[in-house]
Amino acid sequence: KPGAYVMLAVSDTGSGMDEETQSHIFEPFFTTKGVGKGTGLGLSTVYGIVKQNNGFIWVYSEPGQGSVFKVYLPKAKEDAASEKKEQHPETALVGSETVLIVEDDDSLRKLLQRTLQQHGYSVLEAENGEDALRVSEAYVGSIDLLITDVVMPRMGGKETAERLQPLYPRMKVLYTSGYTDNAIVHHGVLATGVNFLQKPFSPETLACKVREILDVE
Repeated sequence: KPGAYVMLAVSDTGSGMDEETQSHIFEPFFTTKGVGKGTGLGLSTVYGIVKQNNGFIWVYSEPGQGSVFKVYLPKAKEDAASEKKEQHPETALVGSETVLIVEDDDSLRKLLQRTLQQHGYSVLEAENGEDALRVSEAYVGSIDLLITDVVMPRMGGKETAERLQPLYPRMKVLYTSGYTDNAIVHHGVLATGVNFLQKPFSPETLACKVREILDVE
C-alpha cells in the first residue's frame, strides 16, 4: 500500500536460509531447530503483530550468507502528545477479584500486573506453568481468573489451566498469544470458543476483556 513508512532493518551473519525454508518461516509452529529448542512462534508472532498494525515484512537470505529482515510500519500522521493526561480506570471496568497472570516475558507480565492492580484486582504472577502451580499452592484463597500465554517453556498455557482447574472449579481462563486464535486452534493447541486475546493489546482492551469474562455467570 503506497504511503509513508518507518523501516526497521535487522541482519545477521548466521547460516542463512534456502528458498524452501523462507517460504515457511512465518507459519506458526514451523522451526528448523531441534525438539525442545524452539516453539516456531517467533517469526509468526512478529508477522502477526506487523500485519495487525498494517505493516509488512521483507526478507532476503542465502545459505551461508546470513539474513536480512526489513519491517515496514505506517508512519504516524501526528506527533505523539508530549504529555499524556493521567488516566483513571472507568468504574465499570473496576473489580476486586483475584487474577493469576502466567507470562514468561517479564516486562509484559509486569505491565499486565500493573494494569489490573490499577483497576482494583488482586494479582498473583508466575513466569511459567510450573511456577504458577507453586504460586497457587502457596496462596490461601480463591483464584477467579487465570490469564496465561499459550506457549511457554516447561509448561504451556493449556496444561497450566488443566492442572489448576480442579483446584479452582469456578476459575475462568483467558489465553493470550502473539498469533491469531485461528492459527492456534488450527494447530490443535486450543479448542474453539475459548477466551482469547491476541498480542499486542492495550491496557484498556485487557481491562474490558477481563471484566467481560468475569461478569459472565
